[in-house]
Amino acid sequence: MSAQGLSSRAIIGEFYNTLEQDMGGLWIPQVSNLFDSDQESETYKWLGQSPTMREWIGGRQAKGFTSEGVTIANKDFEATLEVLVKEMRRDKTGQVMVRVRELAQRTNAHWAKLLSQLIIAAESGVCYDGQYFFDTDHAEGDSGTQSNDLTHDVTTPTAPTAGEAEAAILKAVQAILGFKDNQGEPMNENAREFLIMTPIPLMNSVAGAIGASVIMDGASVSRTNTILTLGTLGGFTMRMAANARLTWTDKISVFRTDAETKAFIRQEEEAVSISAVAEGSELEFNENKHRYGVKASRNVGYGYWQRAALVTLT
Repeated sequence: MSAQGLSSRAIIGEFYNTLEQDMGGLWIPQVSNLFDSDQESETYKWLGQSPTMREWIGGRQAKGFTSEGVTIANKDFEATLEVLVKEMRRDKTGQVMVRVRELAQRTNAHWAKLLSQLIIAAESGVCYDGQYFFDTDHAEGDSGTQSNDLTHDVTTPTAPTAGEAEAAILKAVQAILGFKDNQGEPMNENAREFLIMTPIPLMNSVAGAIGASVIMDGASVSRTNTILTLGTLGGFTMRMAANARLTWTDKISVFRTDAETKAFIRQEEEAVSISAVAEGSELEFNENKHRYGVKASRNVGYGYWQRAALVTLT
């Protein structure tokens, strides 16, 4: 775009155009549900399980939601870009629009930032049952004690082999498949799609664990990849998300992605919008500059811990 075409209308249009094209982290909708909000905070009571079918003896036995729940308060967020009028006038290489597109991309990455912070804090963040999201002693109703905070022994925790990473992933998947609800019923018996979230240092190990056709156990022992075999025989699908925001060096997390309800909640009261203090403004008159401000009102919270498992390599 030429310098003559740079106006607040053009800049705002470019922001929204980039915002629509760049959907941010593709893993976000796989691990979280998005809910609209119209007040300061929302309380979610839907975390109790729906009743199972029973033999009809006597009258119906209606069951409502449990008293347990989670409350998420909305927070206001902003980002403001300042541009000198002379920068817009002299911009022949499109640098102003580059910054505008970067603003849109960073705005799209905001959900990833909030959710990543939630994941990192999940060993000390309380979820709806009063336990930490990743914990060893979840229990409600007839579920028994259950753990989604697992450990797995490897030779070098910060550099596992593909075979060791494969075993850690399968340990998490097996745990998720075995979780029971508050009525003692299997909660993930139909689960077939999983996302393995890995920090960057463990990316190669996880990629080999879910993608290599042959796994080496030791220097001279090879075998077929069990995860690929499960895909062929059982219809299991496992995808990887390398999350650069994770600070872990010896942990991976596994999420069920094909359930109606997810591990996390995204809540939005006010969607992303952009406004300008630009042509004809007091700011332009006094300081010869324009400002473009992005805002949103939203937050995140813990949903179903039963849709996720953390594995710490030891």
